[in-house]
Amino acid sequence: MDLTTTYLGLELRSPLVVGAAAPLTEDIQHLRQMEDAGAAAVVLHSLFEEQLRSDRLELHHHLEYGTESFAEALTYFPEPDLFHVGTDIYLDHIRAAKDMVDIPIIASLNGSTLGGWTDYARQIQAAGADALEINIYAIPTDLHTSAADIEQQYLDILKAVKSVVQIPVAVKLSPYFSNMASMAHQLYEAGTDGLVLFNRFYQPDIDIEDLEVRPHVLLSTPQDMRLPMRWIALLYGRIPVDFAATSGIHKGQDVVRMLMAGATVTQLVSVLLRHGIGHLKNIEQELQTWLQEHDYESVQQLRGSMSQLRCPNPSEFERAQYMKAIQTYQPDWMSSVDLVR
Repeated sequence: MDLTTTYLGLELRSPLVVGAAAPLTEDIQHLRQMEDAGAAAVVLHSLFEEQLRSDRLELHHHLEYGTESFAEALTYFPEPDLFHVGTDIYLDHIRAAKDMVDIPIIASLNGSTLGGWTDYARQIQAAGADALEINIYAIPTDLHTSAADIEQQYLDILKAVKSVVQIPVAVKLSPYFSNMASMAHQLYEAGTDGLVLFNRFYQPDIDIEDLEVRPHVLLSTPQDMRLPMRWIALLYGRIPVDFAATSGIHKGQDVVRMLMAGATVTQLVSVLLRHGIGHLKNIEQELQTWLQEHDYESVQQLRGSMSQLRCPNPSEFERAQYMKAIQTYQPDWMSSVDLVR
């Protein structure tokens, strides 16, 4: 069974990629376990824009500290260890990952403004990352910022990063655009090599007893795969980039669905956090079994076969089916007799 695929120009043994998640990828030993379990590539946890900003402020503080005291203080500089903060640790992690495993290592930058992304993208490339995923996470709250302004920020970040690196770059997006198809096309024209659909925004919770806002991480469920699956199916064949599907992929059959929609790879996170890294083997076995039972010889035969471009009824992905779905839905507790009444 040929499970091989090509993502961002990288030859992968299968479409099973471990997505960015600190609990999974911060421990360098986990990467070896992922490779042994069948991971085709790993997206490292993100280096956050806030970390980059904090590193610059800390460096400035140490360089300026004591310079207004005594004349001899002007010759004192911090020890090198003081500079070994978040950014350096991340770059060292990339180098260690490349030494540890043979599968591709994809770095991740997470932010919302142009900032110092270009410098760090260049350093990430020099550290040996095989590709870079830029995760642009912004929740617009300014009443005077237009949708066009927000979209332009995304394009500016991508163009700036692409201008300083030669490794492939993918953009991880949220689904909240006025016209997702137009945004995807603009990112293609700006030079992205791939689109990762979709980012899941952090949703805080309110503690009604202590009256505090608390972080609340919700792992995905299989129902979450519907949104990225639909958009990949709509965009496949219209925008010539690689699509990575993420959110809600928990079984081999889910991988099949995403490949049929047009995904090149699937990124797995929540299912591994729930069941452990070794569960990758089960998902790969489920994928192989399904392909064998349905007489497929490779995953390439699946790709895009049920996209809007190729499926028997293209309207299934559009608005007309919304009305049909609403009108024909019947809860389990409601009998056909009740509906007649």
